[in-house]
Formats: sequence, structure tokens, C-alpha cells
Amino acid sequence: MTAPPAWLTVLTTTDSEEKAHELAQGAVEARLAACAQISAPVTSVYRWQNAIESSEEWQVLFKTAAERYEELEEYLQEAHDYDTPEIIAIPVIRGSARYLGWVTAETAPAAAL
Repeated sequence: MTAPPAWLTVLTTTDSEEKAHELAQGAVEARLAACAQISAPVTSVYRWQNAIESSEEWQVLFKTAAERYEELEEYLQEAHDYDTPEIIAIPVIRGSARYLGWVTAETAPAAAL
């Protein structure tokens, strides 16, 4: 049996660059993510309340330790203004030891420091 991944990239989207920065800043300040990368606007096409919608959104990719996922998800649910925000965790299968060590250190709960 394979061990669960120790690190994750967590994706969300929001409808403004300002909101993307707020989500990113809050997660990093709370040590729920070591970093967050905000991508330029993307066009999302989706079904919502029985209609096909299209909107401009900003993607935010959070780099975190898997043990911090539940808290990061809870933060995103509370801080996000969408009714049903996209929150998707993608396992990091491999990465440089130095980078992944940094992610682990930067997401350590404050009590562990």
C-alpha cells in the first residue's frame, strides 16, 4: 500500500485579483500554506443553477503540507465569498528535497515552532 502524499497543491478560484491576494495572504500568514501563487485571469465556463455561465476568475495555488489541508480548506470555506468555492487538492508526488522541506517548515503549526 502506498503512503498518502506528504504535500499538496490546493487550487481555488475567485472573481477578482484583490480577493485572490486576500486569500493568499491570509493562508500564508496563518501558516496554512508556505506560498500561494496567483495566476492571471482565466475564463471559467460552468453550469450553475441550471444555466451555463462564463466568468473571468483568478486561480490561486497554495503549496502546503498534507497535514494542514483540513485547516486550509476550513479557512478557504470561511474566507471565500462563493457559495460553493472550488477547492481541489492535488498530491505532490515528487519535488526537490530542499523545497519540500521548506514547505514543511513554513506550514508547521505555530505551537510546533
